[in-house]
Order: sequence, then C-alpha cells, then structure tokens
Amino acid sequence: MQRSRRQVIAGLGALMLAGLGRPARAQTYPSRQVRIIVPGAPGSAIDIRARQIASKLSEAWKQPVIVDNRPGAGGIIGTELAARAAADGHTLIYGSIGTHSINASLYGKLPYDPIKDFAPIITVLIGPLLLVVNPKLPIKSVADLIAFSKSTPGGLSYASSGSGQGSHLVGVMFNMQAKTELVHVPYKSQTAGLTDVISGQVGLMFDTPSTCMHHIQSSALRAIATTRGKRFPPLPDMPTVAESGLPGFDMAVWGAMFAPAGTPAPIIEQLNADIGKALRAPDVRDSIISVGQEPGGDRPEQLGAFVKAEVEKWRKVVKESGARAD
Repeated sequence: MQRSRRQVIAGLGALMLAGLGRPARAQTYPSRQVRIIVPGAPGSAIDIRARQIASKLSEAWKQPVIVDNRPGAGGIIGTELAARAAADGHTLIYGSIGTHSINASLYGKLPYDPIKDFAPIITVLIGPLLLVVNPKLPIKSVADLIAFSKSTPGGLSYASSGSGQGSHLVGVMFNMQAKTELVHVPYKSQTAGLTDVISGQVGLMFDTPSTCMHHIQSSALRAIATTRGKRFPPLPDMPTVAESGLPGFDMAVWGAMFAPAGTPAPIIEQLNADIGKALRAPDVRDSIISVGQEPGGDRPEQLGAFVKAEVEKWRKVVKESGARAD
C-alpha cells in the first residue's frame, strides 16, 4: 500500500512537470484583451474585414478582441505602432499590399521593416484589379490597348486613386512589360478616377471589382483583362493580362494578419488555425467573395515568402515610376 502511494505521488509529480513543459500559449493565450490594429479609417474595406475576424476570435476565445483604427501617412502610423508592440500575441495588425510591400520602397525613411519587424500569420484575402476602358474606345483586348497606345504615344491616359497606390503602380508595371506610354492621372479617390473613365475624360483604369462590376454589367465600362495570374471567377471568360500577351504579369491586392516579430511560434500557430477557421465561416467567406476577392488561409511561412517576393517586385516598379512619398 505504501509503495502504491509513493507511485501515485510520483506519477502526479510527473504529470505536473509535463504540464509545465507544454507550450505557454495552450494555457495562457490569450490571457486578456487582444487588439487588432487597422491602419485605416473606420468603415474602410480593411476595417470591415478586421472587425469580422475580431468578432469570430472573440467568440472562440471568450476574450475581447477589439479593432484599433490608426489611419494616416499611408498606413505608416498604425503599422509602426504594431511593430513596436509587445511580442506576446495580444497586438496584431491587419496589413496590406501598401503597408507590407509598396511602402518599403515608396518611403525613403520607413520607420519599420515589413519583413524584419513582423511575424506573418495568415493571408486573409487576395484578389485582382480589373483593367477597364471607356467603351467608346476601339479597345476590346490587351492587344488592342497596346496597339492603340503605341500608335498614339502619350495620348492614352489611365486614372488611379493616387500616386504610389497600387492602381498607379500596376500601370507602371504594364508600361514596363508592354513598352507602352500610358500616362498616369492621379485622383484623390478611386471613385473620382472611375467617374472620369466612365465620362471619357480618361481612357482606362485598373480598378477593384467591388467598385466597377456594376458599371461593367451596365456597359458603362468595358473590362478587358484581370491583373492576377489566374482568371476571375465572376467573369470566367475574361482573360488575364498574362494570357493576353504579357507572360508573367501578376498583380493582386491582398490583406493579411501579422504579429510583432518575436511572437512565440506556438501563438503564431494558434492564430493561424483560429483565423483560418474564421475565414472558413460561411458568412465571412461569402462576404469576401461578394466583393470580388478570395479568402486566404495559407501557412505563416507561405505568407512570409509571398511578402518578400512582393517587396522585391514593387521595389523595381516604384523605382521605374519615380514615385516618392517622403
């Protein structure tokens, strides 16, 4: 009997030690409120998406998950704040093509490094821009666009939502590969640029599906290609730019979740699993698809490799464009 008691006590001690050896996140994360920094204004596209994820995580964790809007300076204010936060998983950031790729070369003195200062968690969404033209132009394909542009050098312009934005730089990328001279016309907003394309003041634009699809359906705009390397499901007959004579052309807008660098790997794993589950929820998935994007769900290492490739891709394009935002 005495020996049996000793064995029981020893067994309990071993179990306690084993428990102490388990990853901390399983027992303590999240231990309090989690903050998702959004480097954009309330009501913006990234804000809406972050709030959907925050709601799902709060339900799963039984802990408050709040969205902290920190707009300004091209996303730098909020992103720098996230980079300096404690690396314990209680501060996350919803990053994008702007904050985590284009800004790296657009700003000469960026106060954060999109690769070194962040631990990638998961891609939230990814989608194309659509190349749309005024339907009065004799342009029904990318080949037509290239031929028309070369026949009137400097005579065909494209609108964007501002210098250094994705809708500007994708046009620079197009000029680089097609050897065209499309003239950039920056606007203060995407809507303002699109309005002038519809009226014929500007010839074309690379625009998000969510803002231009109903204009395409009403024939106020003509869509001739998608910028991603694969076709756009809602318009399956529309070719990609790459299929249309510019092999390798691939531009996507995307959003992803990151944590400060140094966040423990077990916490990153839990976040990847839990956010991935949120993205698979029918209401979240349907909401993402409804605006012409695809839900993410990759692994942290895949997102990390993607961000590195994006930084290098846009470094070359930004240099060619001459755009600076210091």
